[in-house]
Amino acid sequence: MPEAFAEKQLAGKSALITGGGSGINLAIAKRFASHGANVSLVGRTKEKLDAAAAELRALGAKAGGYAADVRDYDALSAAIASARSDHGLIDIIVCGAAGNFPAPVLGMSANGFKAVVDIDLLGTFNTCRAGFEHLRRPGASIINVSAMQAVSPMAMQAHVCAAKAGVDMLTKCLALEWGSEGVRVNSIAPGAVDDTEGMARLAPTPEIREHYTNMIPLRRFAQKDEVADLALFLASVAAKFITGAVILCDGGQSLTGLGGRLSSAPKRETPKA
Repeated sequence: MPEAFAEKQLAGKSALITGGGSGINLAIAKRFASHGANVSLVGRTKEKLDAAAAELRALGAKAGGYAADVRDYDALSAAIASARSDHGLIDIIVCGAAGNFPAPVLGMSANGFKAVVDIDLLGTFNTCRAGFEHLRRPGASIINVSAMQAVSPMAMQAHVCAAKAGVDMLTKCLALEWGSEGVRVNSIAPGAVDDTEGMARLAPTPEIREHYTNMIPLRRFAQKDEVADLALFLASVAAKFITGAVILCDGGQSLTGLGGRLSSAPKRETPKA
């Protein structure tokens, strides 16, 4: 644990994290739990949530899993209400549920595009909208998990680029609308993160992984714990005057761009006059 966070930053706080059963979001949940927060995990698979919640309880936190699809507003709203009933008013919401698969636009169905936008963007809206009434105000913090694709175009990722750009603009709009209530809203935008499902799909071979690594000024992928450290900072009083920010956690990769396998896009014949 970094020395800067040696003391418990979230003692007595209650956090709710969507997509919290695995990956970056579970790393954030563990970081919050280790700093004294009670944690509610929301996701589609109850068994995965229960296993993750057991890990958090082993860290001394009160934790529970609440099954709901972030695309289903009514089910999500009910899950958030149950979490509030179990753990009290919510101090921190992390909107981390996401979907992704690499595909060119001409190889992607409208349903495929819609699925990613609905999980990433609509799911973030639904979580923020349904969660607002359960927030401890003033003082609550909402953290939306965005991605580098929001600011750097990438071939094979049009759906994610569009969805995450929407997440960042939603973040800024909510910061404007809810600031007077004492609610801070920020985005964190990871780049390549090791040992995640997303990077397993985007960099499935050693050659592609090396390609991405060479585009990162720090010459390595991020660790999940490093993204969790940023989330902890934004959730803590150390960030109490930060809202509407989109903070990259990408090792400088956005400075060079995502590079994006343009050769994978199919060529089209030029129409004859």
